[in-house]
Amino acid sequence: MKRGHQNLLLGALCLLCVFAGALAVDAAADLSDTPKVSEEVVGSTGTDAAAAEREAGGKMSSPAFQRKIRDNAQKFEFQAEVNRLMDILIHSLYSNKDIFLRELISNASDALDKIRFLSLTDKSVLGEGDTANLDIHIWADKASRQLYVRDRGIGMTRDELVKNLGTIAKSGTSAFLEQMQKGGDINLIGQFGVGFYSVYLVADWVEVVTKAPGDKQYIWASGADGAFTVSEDEGENEDLGRGTLIKIHLKEDAEEYVDEARLKSLISKYSEFINFAIYLQTTNEKDVPVEGEGEEAAADADKIDTEDADKDDKQDAKSEGKGEHAVCMQMTRYTGNGAGR
Repeated sequence: MKRGHQNLLLGALCLLCVFAGALAVDAAADLSDTPKVSEEVVGSTGTDAAAAEREAGGKMSSPAFQRKIRDNAQKFEFQAEVNRLMDILIHSLYSNKDIFLRELISNASDALDKIRFLSLTDKSVLGEGDTANLDIHIWADKASRQLYVRDRGIGMTRDELVKNLGTIAKSGTSAFLEQMQKGGDINLIGQFGVGFYSVYLVADWVEVVTKAPGDKQYIWASGADGAFTVSEDEGENEDLGRGTLIKIHLKEDAEEYVDEARLKSLISKYSEFINFAIYLQTTNEKDVPVEGEGEEAAADADKIDTEDADKDDKQDAKSEGKGEHAVCMQMTRYTGNGAGR
């Protein structure tokens, strides 16, 4: 009996060993099939190098852009179709990227039209001083590779920012995506009412500072990585009074859009059908009279025939003369027919 029990125990132990060995083999097989997560990117949930690279390129998580996410900002996810649209634009190889400026100028003109229409029944909506001017200002900062487009139009409330720039897809969004799937031309994006997003042809980060009449000033910001933020402007930017300022942080391969000559050419081209004045900040090099020479220079300037010269040209003539060389910044005006003044 004892020997029988011993045989049974030995048999049971052998079965357990075989079973444990099989489990170990299965576990090893499972382990070898487990996708490897890249450890090069902290927090990565990707399963290959491409996923890690995509996450590393995420704008809102990169150190360069993290500082632009305000403490009081609320984060929103882009509506799915808007996300698809922006993905197409970001990865587009479309060569005519100039259209982004055409669309921004067109949108600014529409905003000015809206406030002008409201002013027909309520003059107070225009405000006072410079705020009452219905115009568009464009300037660039080469050092920071940024382009600015500012209008004194209707502006947007916080809710309008959230709805118009991200969470609610316009009917044109789907229509535009369908056209792109059929091989359509990105150049037609404005016809679908989603021209604003064309800015991501040249930008890797965009901020929209806006203020509607009688409302607070807000900041919309996005790196087109699937989300955007909206926050109240707590003195970070100057008080717009009314209207919208778009800050465009250009990609490295879009530096041409901070070049003065390039901007002059584009504004002249796209201001042809705009009914409002467009001002471009330009540089003007001249000699500034030294003390004692100003009166003489001014006297010489007065002799210039100013019958066909405007007030600004005459003022410039008076400031010219012998003396120190200086580079002055000024706003050059473009009229609705594209001609500069």
